[in-house]
Amino acid sequence: MNVTEQSIFEQFSFWKSALQLELPRLDPEKLTIVVGCGTSFYLAQTVSALLNRHGFRSQPVAGSEWTHHASSYTPEQVQVIALSRSGESTETIEAVEYSKQQGYLVIGITCEKGSTLERNSDLPIYAETHAREGIVMTSSASLMLLVSMRLMGIEISEIDVDRAEEFLHRSASEIDSLLVGRSHFVYLGGGHLYGMANEGALKLQEMSLSYTQAYHPMEYRHGPITLVDERTLAVLLYNDETHALEARLTGDLQSKGARVLGVGGPGDVSLPYPTENNELAALLALPVLQLIGERLAQLKNLDTTKPRHLTKVVVLS
Repeated sequence: MNVTEQSIFEQFSFWKSALQLELPRLDPEKLTIVVGCGTSFYLAQTVSALLNRHGFRSQPVAGSEWTHHASSYTPEQVQVIALSRSGESTETIEAVEYSKQQGYLVIGITCEKGSTLERNSDLPIYAETHAREGIVMTSSASLMLLVSMRLMGIEISEIDVDRAEEFLHRSASEIDSLLVGRSHFVYLGGGHLYGMANEGALKLQEMSLSYTQAYHPMEYRHGPITLVDERTLAVLLYNDETHALEARLTGDLQSKGARVLGVGGPGDVSLPYPTENNELAALLALPVLQLIGERLAQLKNLDTTKPRHLTKVVVLS
């Protein structure tokens, strides 16, 4: 097992530690802006969707977009959740500085103790991550998602963490056979799983240098499906509300030559979620998506500790 796989398979003890964190309370009367960059922005998409399901009003915004293109609000109208593993990403820190200038309350979630984000947040939250995690975000991404879910009141237990670990191990034996001979990769997820589809695509791209796409499932028929052939692998993250529609899409994709990994539903390989609580699906799926990227990288003899053109912290001069 290489270093990247270690950070994926060994992340669950850090999840359990994060379950013990004392967290602040979100104000349900305020618009909750969730900002981040890269992986953290895709986490923000999932977090915002879950917040909206829980009676909050929320919007995910990329760090630079919030700083330079934000609408005007009063301090009483907005609270900001800022996500950054390092707590030093330039655009995220600038978004925090902008938010503070506007008088908005900032909740910062980071995996780096003493970081700029932790120091500059009104309500900082630090979650320790795997010490051997490299440039590509694995354990830290899961931790920031878990903390954000707890922040909005979603209950997560140690039993849920154990189920997530078992789910990853069960999935690991199914992944490799799907990847062989595939060069076109598509990730599909709706609702709160759209952010996870984006993150899965990003992970595969970063780790294996493969071109990937991500879409809402029902949108995929509106043009992008033209690329599907016998080289396609589609990873479909099933959602309870649209399960039947997504199963029909799986059939369409298979009829055109694609293999489908059905996470939570039918596919050439089907991985049923180990819980009936669909809100936990994003958290359960995330380590599996990380492992898919690593396994394809291995097939291509790529070292995921040294992804091309990437650094662990994006600091702009």
